[in-house]
Amino acid sequence: MNTTPTNEPDRILVVGRSPSVLVATVDILRAKGYTADATNQFDHVLDDYDVTDLDVLVFGGMVPADTKQYLRGEVSKRNPQVSFVQGLAGIAGLIAAQVEAVTSDERPGPDGVEIGYAAVRRCAQLTLKERAHVTVEALWHTSFTPPEPKSTSMRVFDGNLEAGFHVIPLPGRVPFEASFITVAVDDLVRVFTVGAMPNAVTRMAPTSANDKGLPEVGHVTTSSKDH
Repeated sequence: MNTTPTNEPDRILVVGRSPSVLVATVDILRAKGYTADATNQFDHVLDDYDVTDLDVLVFGGMVPADTKQYLRGEVSKRNPQVSFVQGLAGIAGLIAAQVEAVTSDERPGPDGVEIGYAAVRRCAQLTLKERAHVTVEALWHTSFTPPEPKSTSMRVFDGNLEAGFHVIPLPGRVPFEASFITVAVDDLVRVFTVGAMPNAVTRMAPTSANDKGLPEVGHVTTSSKDH
């Protein structure tokens, strides 16, 4: 990522498959102040976008493995400072939070903050050096049917916490599969996996661009210039 001080918003490109997830992710990121675009036209990424100007490139889980490898190599050659993010799931809010997690590391944040997730107890754990605003959100899949997976979310906690150690448990309704939490302390964001994606879903990911096992989807190629 480019760490040179600048007033320009971070530039994000999301390369994925699901039209609805891509469009929703772009909407969330733009609302948060990013310059964001998304595409599912894997063969045209280098033609349609100026990758030399990117800060973050996100790959969805259904991008073929050889395509990801090729794009990583080509984009890195043209833009050595770019950060690559592997999307954890086809959930727009989760992908946006992953972008926030990467970009928030490059900005001054609250001092003395420790953020973690205790899997056995299913709770977020925070150590704060000073009073801060904390938000914890849970997100999970409700359907894995391609090409448009479905998901939901809930706000677990949203408020100010004093300095010290805090434990925020997850409600029982958060499932043990295909579930995630985002934890924000002021502008510092972290993302954790609560329940891994089922093997039946991860096995659907194509290993090659020639793998035509997934259903066709509508084309998405957004342009921030039109925003």
